[in-house]
Amino acid sequence: MKCNVGKTDKIIRVIIGLVIIVIGIYYQSWWGLLAIIPLFTAAVSWCPLYLPFGISTCKIEEKDTSD
Repeated sequence: MKCNVGKTDKIIRVIIGLVIIVIGIYYQSWWGLLAIIPLFTAAVSWCPLYLPFGISTCKIEEKDTSD
């Protein structure tokens, strides 16, 4: 897996994940568990939805070169 999630993208994903958690807690809904998705993709720096579109928000020096 090569990095396709850059620093700014990670920050946005963490913020979105935290907002989803707070909303889930506020409304006492299991939908708050969906926060796992943006938090996980931010943690591993890889988003499977970017692959088919060839999107990468990583800068060249951020990319993982281990294959």
